[in-house]
Amino acid sequence: MAWEEWEQLKAQALERKAAQMQLNQVEPGMGGGPGAAPDSYGDLRVNDADLAKIGEHAFDLFDRLSSKGDVAVPSSQRAGGDLTEQGFALGGGLQHVAKRWEEQLNSLRDACAHISNHMRVTKKLHQGDEHYIRRQLSSIDLLDAGFDERAGQPGKKNPVYLPPKKQGDN
Repeated sequence: MAWEEWEQLKAQALERKAAQMQLNQVEPGMGGGPGAAPDSYGDLRVNDADLAKIGEHAFDLFDRLSSKGDVAVPSSQRAGGDLTEQGFALGGGLQHVAKRWEEQLNSLRDACAHISNHMRVTKKLHQGDEHYIRRQLSSIDLLDAGFDERAGQPGKKNPVYLPPKKQGDN
C-alpha cells in the first residue's frame, strides 16, 4: 500500500466519523432527561395481578423448556458419537452443537426460574410496603383526630378568640 493510499483511507475514515451524530442530552422542553419536570415521567404503578401474571408466564416457560427443550439432545449426542466412530468429522460438530444447546437451554431455564421467583418476592415486598404505608397513615389520622379541639361548628371561628362586640353591633 502506498503512502498516498494510506492517507486517503485515513481521510475517508475521518469523514465517516464526522458525519455520525451523537446525542449526549435531550433538547430542553423535549421531555425526559435532567431538565424535565418529575410529573412528565409518569408514575410507577405495579399491580399484584401484573406481577403474578409475569411470574406465571415465566414459570410456564420454564416448565415447557424442561419438558420439551432437551428432547433432541440425547439422540443428537448418540448420533454424533456414532458418526465420530465411523470416521465422520460431522460427528464431533453434532456433539458440540448438542452440548451448546444443552448449556444454552439450562441458562434460559435458570433465567425463567429467576424471573418467576423475583416476581413472587417483588409481589410480597410490595404488599408489605402497602401494609406499612397504610398503618403509618392510619396512625397519623388517629393522632390528628386527637388534636381536633374545636369549640364550634366546623368553619366557624371560636368565639373566645373574636374581638369584643361594640354596643351598636348586632
